[in-house]
Amino acid sequence: MWARRWGALWLALGALLSACDVQNIRELEEGVSTEADVKKRFGEPEAVWDGPDGARIFEYNRQPAGYQNYMISIGQDGKMVALRQVLTPRNFAQVQPGMPMETVRRMLGRPMKVTPFELKAEVHHDWRYQDGPNTSDSKIFTVVYDRDMKVLRTQSVPDPALDGGGR
Repeated sequence: MWARRWGALWLALGALLSACDVQNIRELEEGVSTEADVKKRFGEPEAVWDGPDGARIFEYNRQPAGYQNYMISIGQDGKMVALRQVLTPRNFAQVQPGMPMETVRRMLGRPMKVTPFELKAEVHHDWRYQDGPNTSDSKIFTVVYDRDMKVLRTQSVPDPALDGGGR
């Protein structure tokens, strides 16, 4: 019972974050909005990555309660060139065995949960995402790394928070 209530609280918080993000995204325009505009609406980024052609990529993480992680590219001229929600099946399909953890982190942002399995010599990174328009479509994407933090495999399963379960 407690786990179900906890899951419902996380889902409500995620919905609130999502609603704020939708409004903030509407107020930004590629090629027009500046770095200051992005920071005014989203705050300071969790991480800043080097992008192509001198761009900087701002990471805005909505894990563990939300279903999105945003990567917002700022060009050399200080204008926003792209705003992408990166927790998508299309991006997950790009995660391949042997890929280093740092590469996956730059693609997907910080995971919602990191679980080491010492006896198996594995580490699991989980991201919550929606594979459709409803919270009932919530899933967990997991990347399993070996002891060298290279991808072994991936999986996607229904979000246990929706049924009160857990891993």
